[in-house]
Amino acid sequence: MRKIGLFLMAAVAVMIAAMPAFAQGDIAAAAANSASGTKAIAAGVGFAIAVFGGALGQSKIGAAACEGAARNPGAAGRIQTMMILGLALIESLVLFALLIVFVKV
Repeated sequence: MRKIGLFLMAAVAVMIAAMPAFAQGDIAAAAANSASGTKAIAAGVGFAIAVFGGALGQSKIGAAACEGAARNPGAAGRIQTMMILGLALIESLVLFALLIVFVKV
């Protein structure tokens, strides 16, 4: 039963993905829009890389802060302050990448 459900979901996904093929208009207009489509895909991939790097950095900061607070509970307040500062800086870099995506596309 699970295989049938998976097959039906895959069939619906293929049918939904095929719908834009019927909506294409003039070939010349499609060729003119291909450059903007390529820019959009490149911007999306670049932003995905920025988000992935930001998530890795934030996870490492969180793990290091937890380990530091566990090793020295007296310094937990200072560690937390530095952790929040680092997280804010990483998140601002990801937001700058999002801004670049909106400006360039």
